[in-house]
Amino acid sequence: MIKVNNLNKFFYGKQVLTDISVTFEPGKTNLIIGKSGSGKTVLLKSIVGLHEIESGEIWYGDVHFNKLDFTQMKEIRKEMGMLFQGSALFDSMNVEENVRFPLDMFTRQSDEEKEERVNFCLKRVNIINANKLLPSELSGGMKKRVAIARAISLNPRYLFCDEPNSGLDPLTSILIDDLIRELTEEYQMTTIVNTHDMNSVMKIGEKIVFLNEGVKCWEGSNTEVLDSECTALNEFIFANPLARKLRKAR
Repeated sequence: MIKVNNLNKFFYGKQVLTDISVTFEPGKTNLIIGKSGSGKTVLLKSIVGLHEIESGEIWYGDVHFNKLDFTQMKEIRKEMGMLFQGSALFDSMNVEENVRFPLDMFTRQSDEEKEERVNFCLKRVNIINANKLLPSELSGGMKKRVAIARAISLNPRYLFCDEPNSGLDPLTSILIDDLIRELTEEYQMTTIVNTHDMNSVMKIGEKIVFLNEGVKCWEGSNTEVLDSECTALNEFIFANPLARKLRKAR
């Protein structure tokens, strides 16, 4: 579990996150949604310690994360998996080397153990016989799956995904959503996903947090989101044809 209490973040004197409090639960896909500039990415980066916050608390279980020093934070980060918006694979490394990278950085496993773990993770995301391919030889969907394999290589307790469906076609986006949800349930990870994709919201949004201009305006599930009385959320949601269609069908 990750718990955020009264988090405030400023950039150059301007407040971009205001008094955010939220609990992200293990074994569930926790989504942060909102329009561009609402503070989604800043919140995610603050939670993982890439941004230093001005005030508030970030807890990983019973560990007060933002009170740790760099070395102590590094220990917690070993339990994190990251899926970046552009996959962020190393162009000069093949598939196998990309997935192995966290194992080389953070473990003392033997080469045989690393190879076994790499192959297990690639098989889990349905990447077969592609170990020696370079990222330039992969489709967008394959790059995302390789990035997910890398993210789970250390068997993390926490998984962070920044716009995982960005640049993907609708069918591939569904496959990525399904994979994230399956892995979250399988490993009981605390998964946090930044997204503006309404398909993701309706398909995997077990816990949804809506940000508007740096303020948490609403939280609930995908079974509740269409019935919200939050004006800003409704303006965001029902700008999407899928949401309008679903509401009319109810």
